[in-house]
Amino acid sequence: LPSRFTVCIMSGARTAHALVFLLGCSALALGVCSASLEHGEAEYYVAAVYEHRSVLSPNPLELSSRQQALELMKQNLDVYEQQVMAAAQKGAHIIVFPEDGIHGFNFTRTSIYPFLDLMPSPRLVSWNPCLEPFRFNDTEVLQRLSCMAIKGKMFLVANLGTKQPCLGSDPGCPQDGRYQFNTNVAFSDNGTLVGRYRKHNLYFEEAFDSPADVDLTTFDTPFAGKFGMFTCFDILFFDPAVRLLRDFEVKHIAYPTAWMNQLPLLAAIEIQKAFATAFGVTVLAANIHHPTLGMTGSGIHTPLKSFWYHNMDDPEGHLIIARVATNPQGLVGTENTTSEMDPSHRKFLKVLSGDPYCEKDAQEVRCDEAAKWNLNAPPTFHSEMMYDNFTLVPVWGKEGHLQVCSNSLCCHLLFERPALSKELYALGVFDGLHTVHGTYYVQACALVKCGGAGFETCGQEISEAEGLFDFHLWGNFSTLYVFPLFLTSGMTLDTPDQLGWESDHYFLRKRGLSSGLVTAALYGRLYERN
Repeated sequence: LPSRFTVCIMSGARTAHALVFLLGCSALALGVCSASLEHGEAEYYVAAVYEHRSVLSPNPLELSSRQQALELMKQNLDVYEQQVMAAAQKGAHIIVFPEDGIHGFNFTRTSIYPFLDLMPSPRLVSWNPCLEPFRFNDTEVLQRLSCMAIKGKMFLVANLGTKQPCLGSDPGCPQDGRYQFNTNVAFSDNGTLVGRYRKHNLYFEEAFDSPADVDLTTFDTPFAGKFGMFTCFDILFFDPAVRLLRDFEVKHIAYPTAWMNQLPLLAAIEIQKAFATAFGVTVLAANIHHPTLGMTGSGIHTPLKSFWYHNMDDPEGHLIIARVATNPQGLVGTENTTSEMDPSHRKFLKVLSGDPYCEKDAQEVRCDEAAKWNLNAPPTFHSEMMYDNFTLVPVWGKEGHLQVCSNSLCCHLLFERPALSKELYALGVFDGLHTVHGTYYVQACALVKCGGAGFETCGQEISEAEGLFDFHLWGNFSTLYVFPLFLTSGMTLDTPDQLGWESDHYFLRKRGLSSGLVTAALYGRLYERN
């Protein structure tokens, strides 16, 4: 499907039903898409996320006045208010806006200062900025957001820059006497400030400080219980994202982001969906929209179903609205997704156990023995993927079992192909410290389409593919935190048939792809080795 369209996918849905959503979304005007993600659910809420094309400062390195900064931010806030009212007409209970959407980016610590609001802690102060505008100085942006929440009668999550004075007696106080934070705020439908989260894992953001203590921020709603918040790069780290889910039993995440897509493993919608699936939560993800910078990709993701937007052509923003179950149903660990009597799954279990897999037909018994696979194993090679040195094997033929190893991780692929294409696919493994654009330890098993016919093209960024596979992908991961990345042609998300652990191996199973496979990967994070 062309990337200019918004796509809705429903796990297990019949094709005719899915087509209704596709046609309905692409036909809607005003950049708005809406749909129901959870049919038959007795309890649900309506969520909205807005992918915003922000008005940027023409020269973010120059120092401006507070008034000039407010005038620029007003242009973005005016768009926000329009989107709040559009979402209100659809009955939205909550709306999420992106990171950097109000003030922009590429500032220095000094040049961003006029754009910062003073930020009191909601834990210490009960405050409604719209109704109490003169309680604190330099809170014009917070006031405007609070009034939007009241006007739209909905909860509102947005991202802005904030400041907090500090004293010289504070050993962490910067030399200029203030902390500057990349901050998410949440307002209730009556305009009260109910949540503040200061970004912990900064992504080369020299204008901001990381708070001394990690904010583990939640806020309660009458329609879906407890929500958590974190921002962009945080999604790849234990604190606050995993700890928030583990310690506070959060089922819904508001996620402002300004994410630059990087295929094949870390496109925005790809990691958003993977997080929702891995943890069994709903993720309301709002990305900034600047296609020339590779920044697009927002969505409302439940573990089983997604409604998303990825558009590298249209320069305008986009509003997504969907009805979401208050208690998301998970995919990992479900017992009824695959019977062990399914032939492909039975074969997977046999291979995993190390036993020869034998099939009986009318004439003979055929066995796929391990020795046969080793004798006919394709050559291994190395290629750069995501700036990491992956070890790979080509995926040749209509069926087979492949293995490739690096350090302590061995990845396996058991596959059948309905038809061969001329494209080169490869199975890759990486087990090591990622050190470019951030430092963090990764274990990854990835089935990817290569950029061309040569081995050196495996790992290149591509978004179109024709190859179809029925497959099991698995590895002996050293971490419990494994994210299933699954992308098909035209930046289309897909959902695995089954995920889970079997004999200390984590596996992903899929049959019946509707379009060509771009990426199917298991992306493990060893947080303790960062």
